[in-house]
Amino acid sequence: MTDDQLATNHSHPATCELLAPAGTQEKLKWAVAYGADAVYFGVSRFSLRSFAGNFSLDDAAEGLRYLHDRGRRGYLTLNIYPFSDEYDSLLETAGALAEMGADAFIVADLGVVTLLRAAFPNVPLHISTQSNTVSAQAALAYAGLGARRVNLARELSLPQIRESVRLIAGAIETEVFIHGSVCFSYSGRCAISDYLTGRRANRGECTQSCRWNYALMEETRPGEYFPVFEDERGLFLFNSKDLALYRYVQPLVTAGVTSLKLEGRMKNAHYLAAVVSLYRRLLDGEVIPEETIRTLLSRVSNRGYSEGFMKGEISDEDYQRDFGGYHFSAIVIAHTSEQTIAGGRVCVVNNTITSGETLELLTPDGRVCPYTLPTPLHTVEGEELPVAQNHHRLVLDGGLPAYAILRRVQEER
Repeated sequence: MTDDQLATNHSHPATCELLAPAGTQEKLKWAVAYGADAVYFGVSRFSLRSFAGNFSLDDAAEGLRYLHDRGRRGYLTLNIYPFSDEYDSLLETAGALAEMGADAFIVADLGVVTLLRAAFPNVPLHISTQSNTVSAQAALAYAGLGARRVNLARELSLPQIRESVRLIAGAIETEVFIHGSVCFSYSGRCAISDYLTGRRANRGECTQSCRWNYALMEETRPGEYFPVFEDERGLFLFNSKDLALYRYVQPLVTAGVTSLKLEGRMKNAHYLAAVVSLYRRLLDGEVIPEETIRTLLSRVSNRGYSEGFMKGEISDEDYQRDFGGYHFSAIVIAHTSEQTIAGGRVCVVNNTITSGETLELLTPDGRVCPYTLPTPLHTVEGEELPVAQNHHRLVLDGGLPAYAILRRVQEER
């Protein structure tokens, strides 16, 4: 697809939902601050992110209240494939979440779909990416089972998404992942983690074994290892780059997609702030030069970016050519809190910070600009410091908003 074909009218805000992840209560607040319309998260069981932190039931209730008080929605992930003896406990958990006002359950297993639809008819069901929905026919089948929304698999191209949305219009909502990690298997149907570590990927325990460094050994050459990498002779299927579909935001909106979803329940608050704010701006119709977008995305940890299957076919540029691992060009130095003292904004220090230093400021409206620290620095206790360390609490300019990030830009690593 050419740049001209991607160009659309950005003159008015989109009606499409921006759906962000949250691994913890604190990250939920960051997602809201930076512009998410809805947040998805899991509780301690039955979610496919066992290591995300997750919410207790009390946390989930508080999180849903926080979202609803601000006109946002909260979707609870129950997308594990449970064994027969786990259904009663899952239904009990779902009942508690339904009473809290969960706006939807994200599910994958057909047994779970059927039971939750019968038990909680007023809570919408969203079909998870784990269900690998690649056709309009499958989406309509889920609609027939009572599902409100279906996630269209990452393996679809833009023309295929357009056609699917056209065929199912009015029957079921659609959701598409636009940013984040990509599994080398078909929408997460993987057994490598199970085999190598005993941690079951389809039970929420994936160790991302596909992103480790591998070597080959030929049978007649014991002890002689050959690195697995991509060159002019061939392509490997591990270590896929991260998905970044910023060029496709408006085309997907125009196609009629209901929700654009960001991956990352295990990512940190800086990732949420940077990514949510960027896609919020794009959804609201702002035209941002591609060079600027790439710079903004380079600030957070990534493995390089790809448009995946959206453009039609995977190319050799969609995979890592080296074992460089994760890259990022900024370190979070501090972030502002909701607290103010005598007209000043309280700022929590994450790394060593020096008075008079100029850092880069990211604010919840997506604005990025230089910010020079005062000399000397003042703590909330009134102490003057030339240098502040991790967990110091400073008082900065009262004009700074809550949930702003101060970061030090460095050579990408």
